[in-house]
Amino acid sequence: MRSQDVRKLAPEMDPLRIGMGWSVEDLEKPQILVESTFGDSHPGSAHLLELANLACQGVAAAGGRAARYFATDICDGMAQGHDGINYSLASREAICNLIEIHERATTFDAGVFLASCDKAVPAHLMAIGRTNLPTVLVTGGVMSAGPNLLTLEQIGAYAAMCARGEITPEQLTWYKHHACPSCGACSFMGTASTMQILSEALGLMLPGTALLPALCPDLKDVARRAGEQAMALARADLRPRDMVDMRSFENAIMVHAAISGSTNALMHVPAIAREFGVELDADTFDRLHRGAHYLLDIRPAGRFPAEYFYYAGGVPRVMEEIRSMLHLEAMTVTGKTLGENLEDLKKSGYYEKCDEYLQKTGLKRTDVIRSFSAPIGTDGTIAVLRGNLAPDGAVIKHSAVPKEMHRALLRARPFDCEEEAIAAILAHEIQPGDAVFIRYEGPRGSGMPEMFYTTEAISSDPELAASIALITDGRFSGASKGPAIGHVSPEAAQGGPIALVEEGDLIYIDVASRRLEIVGAKGERKSAEEMEAILRERRARWTPRPPRYASGVLGVYTRLADSPMQGASTLMPEEKP
Repeated sequence: MRSQDVRKLAPEMDPLRIGMGWSVEDLEKPQILVESTFGDSHPGSAHLLELANLACQGVAAAGGRAARYFATDICDGMAQGHDGINYSLASREAICNLIEIHERATTFDAGVFLASCDKAVPAHLMAIGRTNLPTVLVTGGVMSAGPNLLTLEQIGAYAAMCARGEITPEQLTWYKHHACPSCGACSFMGTASTMQILSEALGLMLPGTALLPALCPDLKDVARRAGEQAMALARADLRPRDMVDMRSFENAIMVHAAISGSTNALMHVPAIAREFGVELDADTFDRLHRGAHYLLDIRPAGRFPAEYFYYAGGVPRVMEEIRSMLHLEAMTVTGKTLGENLEDLKKSGYYEKCDEYLQKTGLKRTDVIRSFSAPIGTDGTIAVLRGNLAPDGAVIKHSAVPKEMHRALLRARPFDCEEEAIAAILAHEIQPGDAVFIRYEGPRGSGMPEMFYTTEAISSDPELAASIALITDGRFSGASKGPAIGHVSPEAAQGGPIALVEEGDLIYIDVASRRLEIVGAKGERKSAEEMEAILRERRARWTPRPPRYASGVLGVYTRLADSPMQGASTLMPEEKP
């Protein structure tokens, strides 16, 4: 064991561990890192200490000694509406870096990592690839829905309705007080739920354990078993990079298409892949989504809360439905292939247990997870658009966009920050046929916050939701729905064409042909050559803005962040393509 080799090099290690309560016998056992984002920070992490302790019990039962470490995450929901959201994406890098420090400064033989939410799960996946420590990931599951299946992503829409006078402040308060009745990730297919599911699809979780209801007793058993399996991985020296390769990532992307996963996965998965030595970008999503079957009827695009996902059979059921599209020979943390895991689950009683939970809802499995032959859609859920407005690409979740907006010619209404844009929307200054631009909100501009309140203000207005578009170099919440195009690259802070858009420009969107173009100026159509000359003249007049953050975490992140189409991770200058 590597930990025992390091003990010989560091004679202080034994007395220091004894000083924190270890026995002499503990010193010679395999050392397992139990890393979590536990903290009194939000519902997704507040319950993780119990699960970490159960993982430690599993390690002990298998003959090892566990050490708990913590890298508490923040909550995107609590960061909304103020500049705290600018720290969200940067926190992914900070958590990953801290886990690397924990693992490298005090060597371990294997790990159990526990996380639930938007940046914590991708940060842990990045760290697993970077450290290559034999590791089992446990995700903290999903919270229960509130009364009448109320879920948190509806609060933004209700807040916009209250601001427009459509509901009373008392009604809004009632919704706020009942939307989060338990711990766990928010109960819709946002980034947290998406990344929990993709973690299992990558083969880094025990089969059938992603996105369990946080209050389900099965989750406690999962944590214990993860501790035991970490010990097995340590003894076999089976490392993540021995298992996870391009086939694993393609499996995850096919599952992403089937569940209508968050657009933020198009940033996180390339960043994770890079840590595993696998090169992919957002175009891989676009390629694999074409022709993919979309099966999951879970909010925000569907009807049901995310806790129903497990009841309908979870990741294994989705994989069974899209089995023909998967690399079944991909390896997993069980030491078996994906195909072998799926066969084992059929014999284990897993689906029967799920059915018991589902029966209590009065639904059929196919109400939640459609069959492959009767999908919700057959062209995936995500598209990457390109053109003179986004030469390096932009992302749209077309499954959540009204069909009227899949092809449209719109008038540009540019804003240089989200606050100005949302004020104009709520004041009814935005009209049907407008394209609302929010720029200087990319990774280099302000840390790439999400435009959640703006998308909710649009999607909660039936007239605007089917007649305008929101276009930004920022990103969107996984809860967002409606006509939203994000990750526009290059971003405005780097002089991308989005910085050159002026009031009254004509913007052409065509999802089917993957086009996003500036096709006119001052309300008049222009030829491609004329438009190129106009943009060239505007670029000559454009001057870069001084950095918004000159110091601190965001000072570092906004200087080093890569394009969102490549993962928006921090790279040293010599690493940048």
